[in-house]
Amino acid sequence: MKALVLAGGTGSRLRPFTHTGAKQLLPIANRPVLFHALDSLAAAGIREVGVVVGSRGRDIRELTGDGTEFGLRLTYLRQSRPLGLAHAVRIARDFLGDDDFLLYLGDNFLPQGVADFARRSVTDPAAARLLLTPVADPSAFGVAEVDTEGNVLRLEEKPETPRSELALIGVYAFGPAVHEAVRAIAPSARGELEITHAVQWMIDRGLRVRAETTTLPWRDTGSVEDMLEVNRQVLDGIEGRVEGKIDPHSTLIGRVRVAEGAVVRGSRVVGPVVIGAGAVVSNSSIGPYTSIGEDCRVEDSAVEYSVLLRGAQIEGTSRIEASLIGRGAVVSPAPRLPQAHRLVIGDHSKVYLVS
Repeated sequence: MKALVLAGGTGSRLRPFTHTGAKQLLPIANRPVLFHALDSLAAAGIREVGVVVGSRGRDIRELTGDGTEFGLRLTYLRQSRPLGLAHAVRIARDFLGDDDFLLYLGDNFLPQGVADFARRSVTDPAAARLLLTPVADPSAFGVAEVDTEGNVLRLEEKPETPRSELALIGVYAFGPAVHEAVRAIAPSARGELEITHAVQWMIDRGLRVRAETTTLPWRDTGSVEDMLEVNRQVLDGIEGRVEGKIDPHSTLIGRVRVAEGAVVRGSRVVGPVVIGAGAVVSNSSIGPYTSIGEDCRVEDSAVEYSVLLRGAQIEGTSRIEASLIGRGAVVSPAPRLPQAHRLVIGDHSKVYLVS
């Protein structure tokens, strides 16, 4: 079995970060989101992976390489612009051949991995197998109607009146029949080749499409809130390890990972926390669920439940929480200016000034 990972999306909900980098390379516990997906595929026993990239393809290729780090062999496939999941399958035709494959959205995070899903796709083959989860607002997703035996009867893309609460979460398994399906469908109203339309095409022709439902945690890391929550989930599973320098005036509590080359001095760090190589934390309080990237500087500040990207600096701030701080960004106190009030006040007004 091969895999096709989609890493070409523009990440509009994560602007301004995605103006200068690929959303799939934003870090979760100091490791890019895409790397977690590749780790999951390797753990499932998959070795051949096609990575569909867009305008940030060079950044992804430079950081991810040929896949040796993950025990994978990566092939990069260029998509000129995001034209839908089914379009990605179209352009990957030569790479996929007639092999079964997993289709995996590269900005998804499934802490349970995909090994069991991949195994069942092999032992119980079907034209397509879909991973579903119940959601509170199905109208925001692709929705599947499933019979009592786990067969998919119908798919709808973001329906106004959903037929079920079961949403597609971006992991699929396909046999070679999908290639005829993606060639047969036309673009949707939003100008994309929808994978839901391709799967419905297979259902309409009597091909076997199976559903698999999970209630385990899942996140699409497409927003700052989702990034912070996934960071929390991953940090919950880390083990403490100190390879950097901790001075005697610092206190580390719980599971704290300090990379080689990092320095902590005069600070209190309450885990789970990761501190990247070259980072310096001084005279500060670092609270739980915080990831501090490589070469960051945190001085005379308090930070909790946040993610700092490489080279960020925080100086003299009383408290920062639930924040995503970009690469090389600087957060520091504003200069204190002399206070003065200039007023033009109408008749019979009352003005209350706080000095």
